[in-house]
Amino acid sequence: MLLRRNLSPNPFSLLRSITAVPFSTSAVDFLPSYTVTPPIQDWPHHLHPKRLISLITREPKLDLALQILHHASKYHPGFHHNYHTYHAIIRRLLRSRAFHLIDPLLSDLRASNLRCSEDLFISLIRNYGVVSRPKLAFKTFITIPKFGVQRSVRSFNALLNALVQNHEYRLVHSVFRNCRERFVVAPNVFSCNILIKALCKRNDLETAHQVLDEMPAMGFVPNVVTFTTILGGYVSRRDMVGAKRVFGEILDRGWFPDVTTYTILMDGYVKQGKLVEAIKVMDEMEDNGIGTNEVTYGVMIEAYCKEKKSGEAVNLLSDMVEKRYIPSSALCCKVIDVLCCEGKVEDACVLWKRLLKKNCTPDNAVLGTLIYWLCKKGEVWEARKLFDQFETSEPPDVMSYNVLISGMCEVGELCEAGRLWDDMVEKGCSPNSFTYNVLIKGFCKIGKAKEGIRILDKMFEKGYLPNKSTYAMLIEGLCDSGEDAEMARVISMSISSGDIDSDSWDLFLTKVVGDLDTGESVLDRILLENAD
Repeated sequence: MLLRRNLSPNPFSLLRSITAVPFSTSAVDFLPSYTVTPPIQDWPHHLHPKRLISLITREPKLDLALQILHHASKYHPGFHHNYHTYHAIIRRLLRSRAFHLIDPLLSDLRASNLRCSEDLFISLIRNYGVVSRPKLAFKTFITIPKFGVQRSVRSFNALLNALVQNHEYRLVHSVFRNCRERFVVAPNVFSCNILIKALCKRNDLETAHQVLDEMPAMGFVPNVVTFTTILGGYVSRRDMVGAKRVFGEILDRGWFPDVTTYTILMDGYVKQGKLVEAIKVMDEMEDNGIGTNEVTYGVMIEAYCKEKKSGEAVNLLSDMVEKRYIPSSALCCKVIDVLCCEGKVEDACVLWKRLLKKNCTPDNAVLGTLIYWLCKKGEVWEARKLFDQFETSEPPDVMSYNVLISGMCEVGELCEAGRLWDDMVEKGCSPNSFTYNVLIKGFCKIGKAKEGIRILDKMFEKGYLPNKSTYAMLIEGLCDSGEDAEMARVISMSISSGDIDSDSWDLFLTKVVGDLDTGESVLDRILLENAD
């Protein structure tokens, strides 16, 4: 009778009645008629691990993917996870950098006694290395046997790479020495190459050579990568004689240097300012049928830019793009800057538009560089036109706005500078200290120092401080317009901030304090306001 009375249409009273019933036989019989709603619609009636992996992989929301995983194991009749379902969700967590959620899943996996693969732990080690968590990488490697998995040289090499990525060079050497006794892992030639890389990064070329000499006794034959790594160590030392000697050893062994070997050698010559030698190496590489890659192009283009050889830099950049390599925005910026330095601003604009058509990513650094040089030439409206064209593909940043506002202020176009300011604020790009300073100077330059004071007050409201030159221009502008009271206020501000220069102080003393009727009282007030 009591049970029937509690089965009312009100769901909340129903819930209360269920929780109030003790776990007797009747209550247990009653509960199975209630089901938990699945986290997604169209939940499959027949669920198997491959279907679950598909659901987890295709679900764009990570929290929902986790709910799918947990719902399957807790509420779907007869479903049991396998190793692959755990691997799928952990891959999702790694891609999302949700590392804090991984440990509970690993604990579940370990408790399940499922047969695991080493691939899962290699993925974890590599990802921990990428995000600068070498301790977690090491911990993962150590715990592999607890999951019933035998460590192999694959996970060992993944650990060594993670340690090198995070500059743990001494630890690499220690781990390598203990690989057989402590970790029961036999290294291979790749392990030796990683160790040599760590030693070269430590500038310990002597020990690197010792490892190289010991490799045959360990049953390993050094390869081109081994010698290229040591060559890179000499380049880092700026020892091009040693680097060239190692390069000669590669040739003496009858091996063919690859593009990485040539590029490292070129980079060494470039860093020493020996562009001619670098060009010779590049010509030799091409003569031997080795094609350039994006790193080679980057090294040589930067070298040409450094030597102010814009023509060669542009030609190489064009060649790079024709071979379907996408140059970085930093590289494009350097080429455009060197063109502009040589007065070829129009050529730089044409080059950038051509690069955009070749799928180069729009970039505010390049835009800022072009606008700066156009404004410097006095072509502020061309700069504004370029700014508007660029705005359609990439929202300009505060630097791009600042450069154009500064250019407009420089030529007295304060109305346009104001419009840019409004546009900037409207689009959620907050002005910074430079923006305020340049506008104040712009108004002072055209004789509207009082407008500059208005901006100065806004500047203080936002927590920004004027620089010394801004104070100086304001004081001079207010002095020229006879605004003695405002000038005294600005002087007081600059004294309190410690940013008044001698010229501004001399001007104030001459124009204001020099007035015998009012000067003494004004000076007394300012000194009193700034007394400790």
